[in-house]
Amino acid sequence: MMYDKFGVAHTTENELCDLLYQDPLLNLGLFYVDDPGTYNQSREATYSTDMPILKRYVAIDYREDVPVELFHWGQQQTWHMPEAYKELDIAEHILSLCNTQHELQRCGEELLLYQERDLFNLLRYLKYFVDTMRANSVVWGLGRGSSVASYVLYLLGVHRIDSMYYDLDIQEFLK
Repeated sequence: MMYDKFGVAHTTENELCDLLYQDPLLNLGLFYVDDPGTYNQSREATYSTDMPILKRYVAIDYREDVPVELFHWGQQQTWHMPEAYKELDIAEHILSLCNTQHELQRCGEELLLYQERDLFNLLRYLKYFVDTMRANSVVWGLGRGSSVASYVLYLLGVHRIDSMYYDLDIQEFLK
């Protein structure tokens, strides 16, 4: 396993085969591979669609001349979560958690701010993260910092501070 200067793990097809021999139940879809071409071509040729497609490792070289948007895009390609969460309509899910018109309006306003900042994948990951912590009985804090101003994060279970009850402005979090 190799790590780039940003800590992103990647491997070769051969190293991945060695790992698979050690653990036949290894989820190959979680790995970034330097050149996954041979495996992916074999997968297609043998109609093994139940096997995951290997993801190609793409090095993002952060330099002063690299636009921030490109750097952020590269980092957002590394969300490690099940496909069901990646494909989740997070806006619909959050709106389904609302009980009143006031909650719907607040969530709608917040979701627009999250969407403007291209943060829906972050919300999907937080849903996965909270679900995983609950499934494994992990205890986490009540809430910290400006994130408690987000009612969306409250509904997802990231924190336990009802920002509407305390009349906290979402602009305190998403400045």
